[in-house]
Amino acid sequence: MRKAQHTNSWYAASVNLTPEFPCLRGEDSTDVCIIGGGYTGLSTAIHLRDLGYSVVVLEANRVGWGASGRNGGHVGTGQRAGQVELEKMVGPEQARSLWQLGLEAVDTVCGLIDRFNINCDLKAGDLHLASSAADAASMAEDVEHLQSRYDYNRQRYVPPTELAQMTSGRGFHGAVLDTASKHLHPLNYAIGLAQAADKSGARIHEHSRVLSYTESDCIRVSTAGGQIEARHLVVACNGYLEKLEPRAAGRIMPINNYMLATEPLSEALARQLIRDDTSMSDSLFVINYWRLSGDNRLLFGGGETYTRQFPADIKNFVRKYMLRIYPELIDTRIEYGWGGALAVTMNRMPDFGRLSSRVFYAHGYSGHGVPIATLAGKLLAEVISGNTERFDIMANVPSPKFPGGTLLRWPGLVAAMLFYSLRDRFR
Repeated sequence: MRKAQHTNSWYAASVNLTPEFPCLRGEDSTDVCIIGGGYTGLSTAIHLRDLGYSVVVLEANRVGWGASGRNGGHVGTGQRAGQVELEKMVGPEQARSLWQLGLEAVDTVCGLIDRFNINCDLKAGDLHLASSAADAASMAEDVEHLQSRYDYNRQRYVPPTELAQMTSGRGFHGAVLDTASKHLHPLNYAIGLAQAADKSGARIHEHSRVLSYTESDCIRVSTAGGQIEARHLVVACNGYLEKLEPRAAGRIMPINNYMLATEPLSEALARQLIRDDTSMSDSLFVINYWRLSGDNRLLFGGGETYTRQFPADIKNFVRKYMLRIYPELIDTRIEYGWGGALAVTMNRMPDFGRLSSRVFYAHGYSGHGVPIATLAGKLLAEVISGNTERFDIMANVPSPKFPGGTLLRWPGLVAAMLFYSLRDRFR
């Protein structure tokens, strides 16, 4: 069997270390079996080991192989949906609890990095840019809302005149600067979590795709090479769930997103693009997001597709989005282009849930996965240990299924995405 390696990204090319974990062979037993070696699964393993549980993690490819090792590296505060929207969705009290959990998610990422000395280029600050005048007005109102209702003073509105001094990016009408947000090298962070879980006593198996599981007197999880018996199961597959668990699959939709990495830029050009070395994103429905690497490359994400097939030329597929914002990069060499799958939900809020009293899942982070998937691991450990309150705050957020379930969700999503993409073009 040919072993899958990490995709040919700048992240893989600049990874600190790529430890290999053995394939599952034979039978084993554990308190908790975790399916998936991304942020959710690895964070769950660490937090369960802190509570004294024995843990086995089964990863189909390599730890951090999916979205956890390919994403934009943004570690934003709050939830994927805004607070005004959440107040309408779940009411003011639960919205406040969700806000606090969103702040804790960033603190959890930073705490794990500090605790385990994970070298992943952690940097501070995020600039969210308004792609229209209406979005700018809405952003200013949201900042005031967080200040007056949530006593949150780590955000401020940046007017266009000041924004022009912070970035040479074209087409923006204002922005929100959040100094509590972070950004990092996502693959180095994921591998750091795997090393931490391993050192804490979790047993990690790569190249061990789960084929099925059954639940009776205990949970039996089967791979091609062996079987695990467990008291509890965590399904942490996100955009790579496929047909493993149909009861949860209908609430998420896998989509493909793409990134590029330029050649290293001069210090002057790097500061021209992003003066304060923050992460950045725009307010389009199909967002663009970008930041600088530790060696001054522009890491830029843009464009989506909704089938299994990637564009033939990912570099040029993403480059056109980059040049709309930074036309001065027309002659800059693009050295890497890559893509991967993430899972979105209907309302862009993550889907946490129980499939039985012993089987739990969390997925559908909709582009907010670095912090919330890390937090999910803490909450999954809590609920398995019998402390249900904080997990239920997330699980009680409505998570509607896509119309048509897994069979017909794709045509509806494509139609919706095409509509919003066209709307983006005329803003």
